[in-house]
Amino acid sequence: MQHYIGCTGWSYTSWKGPFYPSNLENAKWLNYYSQIFDYVEIDSSFYRTPNVVMVKNWFKRTPENFRFTAKFPKVITHDKRLKNVDRELELFFQVIDPLKSKTLALLIQLPPSLTISQGLEGLRQLLPTLDNTGFRYAVEVRHNSWFQDLAYNFFTDNNICMVWSQLANIRTPPIATTDFLYIRFIGDRSIQERDFGSIQKDRISEMRKWARNLKAVPKRETGAEEEGKAIMGRGKKNNINLAIVAANNHYAGFGPATANLFRGVVGLPQANWGENKLNLIRERDLKQSTLSDFID
Repeated sequence: MQHYIGCTGWSYTSWKGPFYPSNLENAKWLNYYSQIFDYVEIDSSFYRTPNVVMVKNWFKRTPENFRFTAKFPKVITHDKRLKNVDRELELFFQVIDPLKSKTLALLIQLPPSLTISQGLEGLRQLLPTLDNTGFRYAVEVRHNSWFQDLAYNFFTDNNICMVWSQLANIRTPPIATTDFLYIRFIGDRSIQERDFGSIQKDRISEMRKWARNLKAVPKRETGAEEEGKAIMGRGKKNNINLAIVAANNHYAGFGPATANLFRGVVGLPQANWGENKLNLIRERDLKQSTLSDFID
């Protein structure tokens, strides 16, 4: 199983010092982040639809092997609650399209007040549009009414991932509904933004449980003997070959450290950052520069 483990965003001033070198300008944060981790969730797209120039810059400032997920704007999910959103969807897909080749999935985060009866109706209305975009989709539900076969079967039948979330009052059942998994370590709002530069809560035992859930899901296999098998006893066959993991600052206090801890839990090497890492990046970039880089 391939893992992409990173954070829910990269633009946090509290990371300057603990993660970003103190003399690194904000415009270079994403480029620096992308030298440490190979994945990030775009959280800012939830609050405001980005412009196409910004999206193209995200593409240019990250390596070829770097990957994103991006959240649907809240005007679609929260303000209009998935209804009468054709114009908003068209705009979002138009601006995010330049990032398509680096996008693992688009994330549809539903509001806590949206029950399964209301939400399924809205998602069904979106399906014809979603099916024609070329993106993969993941839905994060935040109401307990979704944790039933009606939802699991809907997501499985429509090849939509139901996100596994660790929230303040909700822990999503580890049901796999498509060929990739998406874990979001969100937590609660008890940690203040000024404390986002260091671990404030011990979440290691929880992360170990999620890691065990990942390992319990069958990996991609070939052969006729595997045909027809279900994942976790639900729906039709899905061969899991990808796990996306996004760590929020509110979960333990410091997204990069949380991502690093989970990398260790699943047996991946630790990511390194700081002044020494910046010097190595500068040396590498200098060696890769050509004469044309210094000519106006």
